[in-house]
Amino acid sequence: MQQMFPPHIENVSRRAMLRGMGITAGLVLAAPVLSRRGMAAYATGADKMPHGTVNDPRVFVSIAPDGIVTIIAARSEMGTGVRTSLPMIVADEMEADWTRVRVRQAPGDEEKYGNQDTDGSRSTRHYLVPMRQVGAAARMMLEATAAKQWNVAVTEVKAVNHEVIHASTGRKLGYGELAVAAAAQPVIQASELRLKEPKDFRYIGKGQVGMVDLHDITTGKAMYGADTRLPGMKYAVIARPPVVGGKLVSFDAKDALKVSGVEQVIEVQGWPWPSKFQPLGGVAVIARNTGAAIMGRDALKVVWDDGSNASYNSVSYRAELENAARQPGQVVRDNGDADAALKSADKVVVGEYYLPHLAHVSMEPPVATARVADGKAEIWAPVQSPGGTREDVAKTLGIPVEAVTINVTLLGGGFGRKSKCDYALEAALIARTIGAPVRVQWTREDDVRHDFAHTVSAERIEAGLDKSGKVIAWRHRSVAPTIASTFAAGAKHEAAFEQGMGLVDLPFDIPNIRCENPEAAAHTRIGWFRSVSNIPHAFAVQSMVAEIAHETGRDPKDVLLALIGPARIVDVGPSTKDLWNYGEPLSSYPIDAGRLRRVVELVAEKGDWNRSVPKGHGLGIAAHRSFVSYIATIVEVAVDDKGKLTIPRVDTAIDCGMFVNPERIASQMEGAMIMGLSLTKYGELTFKNGRVEQGNFDDFPVARIDEAPFLTNVYITPSGPDIPPSGVGEPGLPPFAPALCNAIFAATGKRIRSLPIGKQLEST
Repeated sequence: MQQMFPPHIENVSRRAMLRGMGITAGLVLAAPVLSRRGMAAYATGADKMPHGTVNDPRVFVSIAPDGIVTIIAARSEMGTGVRTSLPMIVADEMEADWTRVRVRQAPGDEEKYGNQDTDGSRSTRHYLVPMRQVGAAARMMLEATAAKQWNVAVTEVKAVNHEVIHASTGRKLGYGELAVAAAAQPVIQASELRLKEPKDFRYIGKGQVGMVDLHDITTGKAMYGADTRLPGMKYAVIARPPVVGGKLVSFDAKDALKVSGVEQVIEVQGWPWPSKFQPLGGVAVIARNTGAAIMGRDALKVVWDDGSNASYNSVSYRAELENAARQPGQVVRDNGDADAALKSADKVVVGEYYLPHLAHVSMEPPVATARVADGKAEIWAPVQSPGGTREDVAKTLGIPVEAVTINVTLLGGGFGRKSKCDYALEAALIARTIGAPVRVQWTREDDVRHDFAHTVSAERIEAGLDKSGKVIAWRHRSVAPTIASTFAAGAKHEAAFEQGMGLVDLPFDIPNIRCENPEAAAHTRIGWFRSVSNIPHAFAVQSMVAEIAHETGRDPKDVLLALIGPARIVDVGPSTKDLWNYGEPLSSYPIDAGRLRRVVELVAEKGDWNRSVPKGHGLGIAAHRSFVSYIATIVEVAVDDKGKLTIPRVDTAIDCGMFVNPERIASQMEGAMIMGLSLTKYGELTFKNGRVEQGNFDDFPVARIDEAPFLTNVYITPSGPDIPPSGVGEPGLPPFAPALCNAIFAATGKRIRSLPIGKQLEST
């Protein structure tokens, strides 16, 4: 197994950790991993921006006297199965019986657990080796304990399915019987660890373990953020400035206080924009229940100063972005001489693409409960970054980090929205003001209108072809307000991590490539979103591939493979000064054109790319590398004479290196298909006078069950343990929209270059 991190196992304070977990005895281990600098783990802001120290999680294991193994999950569960997959790795290496494993959620504490940001599709790729090491160390310490008790050589004993066995005599000792003595054993040094051979895995890669939360989720017993109840708890909703950068001028609470159940109306502190995740401010209505609080808010009379973004209009801003994309911009990659090659080309194919702002609209809107008293704060919330939330609560309240406790509930979806903890900070501020526990509930309208939106983008690609139809020049201009604008005023260029998501890391075999990034000012809060800038970049690049195929009369799959070129490690050249590779070293995770080729070839074979389809049907293909994984997707569409779209079939191939839980990988790919369909067909936030015009699922729809693909197939490329794991949660999304739109063109002859597609299909 390739070691992605220097291995290191050490003892921790067993007594203190067990007290915190409510466990009374047993074996406890921790696996810290060396810190990485800067944006190493995932630098879209969940880690410290722009520079700072980032730590990977330290994972804890304990064994109780009855043999129950408890594994602490330091990452947040939002449907990815991370609370199952990561403990499963430990259980496999330590030969634990999964039916006797329990999982507990870690509170926010990065001093103890390391980085806890559950984003960037990096939990498995950063946890796999440390968790294997923890499991192996536990197994070996249990074996050593049994050997000592039997007075035999440790080589004569073996841990098997929750027991240590002495083969020659048939003696057995259960893990619970060994736990206390094993805890006194010296911790196995990294150099002495014996990791399992992959052929001996019981759970890893097998897909035989169900989600630990599934029963409670499906029976309604699972605890989400809105399920928190505390003695004496109040309920609050907030009227926030409708324009980002606006502020409260005055409010009249007289009518709100007349609503039955409303108890108080108070001002909530806001911070000047940009202000990271600090609250927007506004007016909070506190009541005995959420319904009363909402009615009280409706009765408020509020005067706002809309500030500098009051004139923001998405229609005129689109024209501004598209005009910028037609002008030279900051050069971020320059191989060969693209300008000269375009001038000398036999034909130049030009594509201009537009993607609007998007809202996250996770099924569970933001919600947080806080109790602040005696210089301490405790939060219950569905947060993707519990450690970061802890730090931000402490800073906002002006108390020590050690005085803050973050209790992580299940997340009803996250997609990057719940990495920003503004809702938890609101709850903390209000709880401190009113002197009582309070739950701050965002409505769906709050969620849509005050989101950290996915960036709007204009993309322009010019491809120069020689007489044979070969692409000899490629110029891609990407114009989008940057996430960095949420953290620093005046940020107008895509940050290095955004440029590294499908722009400067283009893996095509073209001699002349030039990528440019013109300026774009942000006028609303911009945040990371599932797959982030891969969405607009992949849409433009993979749409252009299909356009080139049409212009040259060739098969889109063949053109895609020709552009990818031969199997090789891609070097983008010295012109890209700060190539971001999802926080990973290129030596371990190179840009591998061969792996991208293989997923295209695999999906073409398994998805039967060359099959005949009925009239009105079409096939589209797209592929993309993101989060150091490789994905290819084929979408089959059917469009009737009224423009109604149905999707008979979707095939997706993924190469994510060594994988742990194939069932969850397939589920993530299927989820990406559904989310991709929703966004491609409907997703659009529009702004007028600085205000978001949408508010709920009536004007920001999501795909319904009858719109879902009839058949979905997911193919996972087999990978040996020498290929390190890579991302799964996000990479399935970027290829979907271009594959869908390419399929629509194949079915109808209508080329779609801007999203969403819903209204455009009506004119097909």
